[in-house]
Amino acid sequence: MSESSTAPAEPKRRFAWVRAATDRVPTRWFAGIATGAFLLATAAFGGLATAAPPEIARLQPGDAHVTAERSLTVQRAVLVDELPDAGLYPETWERVFAIIADVENEWDRPVAAAGGEGIAATLTVAGVKATADDGTVRYDDATFGPSLQPHVPARIVFAWVVPGGAFEAGDEVPVTLYARSLHTGSFVLTGQQWTDPVRDAVVMVEVEDVGAGADAEDADGQG
Repeated sequence: MSESSTAPAEPKRRFAWVRAATDRVPTRWFAGIATGAFLLATAAFGGLATAAPPEIARLQPGDAHVTAERSLTVQRAVLVDELPDAGLYPETWERVFAIIADVENEWDRPVAAAGGEGIAATLTVAGVKATADDGTVRYDDATFGPSLQPHVPARIVFAWVVPGGAFEAGDEVPVTLYARSLHTGSFVLTGQQWTDPVRDAVVMVEVEDVGAGADAEDADGQG
């Protein structure tokens, strides 16, 4: 059968010279070219050494962690039997774990203390599951899910329901603090949001077990 006049002969002609040329180039040339390109690229990025990730800050309770979004100072970590002001009513085999922190909104508009887009999303506690029931409340007046005005400091209680025995009095627990970037939306998403959290600091805090009663009131801001 004769070759059709519509057969795609052009691509064959187009790439024939590439095959012919490469057939005439010694293989060692390719190795030399590749090696040279690799060395140039690595030199541009600081050589062959693997760049170590930046060290995160190691803070103590009472040390402020300041980002463009907020200043947050972890003060205490407490266990309590329940925390109704934060909307948390654990089962008999559960407890409430809470971080008490001083927070100041560094942005130029009000921000939520709670929620995935709020200040609560800028800290995590080792041993607390991401799916744990949580609540956020002001320490002074027990306002649930408060909004923080720009440059007005407030003491906030960030709380989670945890299994009994997950934490004990005297435990040293790492609290990881994150820095987020301000994203300005366009097209479908509009407005500005703090996104892309990056681990920036860790605070080791000792757990206090305040049980119930008057000490528990101190934990949720009533004492």
